[in-house]
Amino acid sequence: MRNAGFIVFALLTLFSCKGPDKKETIRFATFNTALYREEHGILKKDLEEGNDEQIKIIAEIIQRVRPDVLALQEFDYDPRGKYLEYFQDKYLSKSFNNSEPITYRYMMAFPSNTGIPTDYDLNNDGKKHTAEDSYGYGQYPGQYAFALLSKYPLDTAQIKTFQEFLWKDMPGALLPVQGDSTSWYSPEELDIFRLSSKNHVDVPVTINGHQIHVLMAHPTPPGFDGEENRNGKRNHDEIRLLADYISPEGGDFLTDDKGRPASLTTNDTFVIMGDMNADPEAGDSYDNAIDQLLLHPRVHPATATGSLVPSSKGSRELHQQKPDEGHPAHNTATFGLRVDYVLPSKDLAVKESAVFWPAAGDSLSYLTRGEEGSDHRLVWVDVEY
Repeated sequence: MRNAGFIVFALLTLFSCKGPDKKETIRFATFNTALYREEHGILKKDLEEGNDEQIKIIAEIIQRVRPDVLALQEFDYDPRGKYLEYFQDKYLSKSFNNSEPITYRYMMAFPSNTGIPTDYDLNNDGKKHTAEDSYGYGQYPGQYAFALLSKYPLDTAQIKTFQEFLWKDMPGALLPVQGDSTSWYSPEELDIFRLSSKNHVDVPVTINGHQIHVLMAHPTPPGFDGEENRNGKRNHDEIRLLADYISPEGGDFLTDDKGRPASLTTNDTFVIMGDMNADPEAGDSYDNAIDQLLLHPRVHPATATGSLVPSSKGSRELHQQKPDEGHPAHNTATFGLRVDYVLPSKDLAVKESAVFWPAAGDSLSYLTRGEEGSDHRLVWVDVEY
């Protein structure tokens, strides 16, 4: 039996819905929070006790930006949903440095392929049962997972996940080969090897009587391998899965974890969010992987490559000494790359965007000092809907 695998619960707070004809500005955001730990269970302790300095920084950043729909990456998975509950109650609902608490009525945690053992030597180092031999790199199941927080209702019956989709089932997959042109993975390994290093999900969010599909993923970094470039090619095809999913003519091969044919129609509205581990101009990406989304005809060009690409003064200050590595203001991580994305569909009216990375002289710059909170920055885009 396939495992639906997600946790959803609603906080019992009062809320109001506006009429279907009244538009409002919705803030979509993605944030690689680095809220994972080296051993299973440590994050639970840090969340439950409510006094962890790193988590306080992450919570205050969220409170300052105030997203309406927020994707969290690198947030360890808890099948009972308690981690998110603690995060809301012990941190987001508290004030830090006079910040205003924030409440998300709907929260969902998704399982991850990271740390799930395969019983195969996937990195061909002569050993089994290491972090690199899992479906996705991880020391324990659920490390580096992701979650969704929303102020708007979620259509849980229509959620689609692609955690178990096999890499070999993607037509034209960039399966890695060794120096002698033989497959890096054995036939037995390909029969179980999942494309998604963590998960790929489609969560319909109901806003003003209409649905926006929130598409989330966190592809593997394109490195930490050898000449076979297995991680670079996997990163490319993980991004391609999203591009194919929003292309009805190209995604007809996709089936979700319940065995249902799955891709969006030409009339579906969406926002793609996540840490894609791919920069359009620098880094180790294979074959300009992120261009599969940035240049996609259904993705809004303003936030992909145009005048509303999220940017910050903080990154411009820090990375201006490397002008040959893309656009410093567009970087979303301390290592000087644009890897985190919020990409609305072309039919949405985009109003504003930014990377939360204050300049050194800003009163909130203490929140992005080095990597005390995360080595990534929160990215947001406002749309009118």
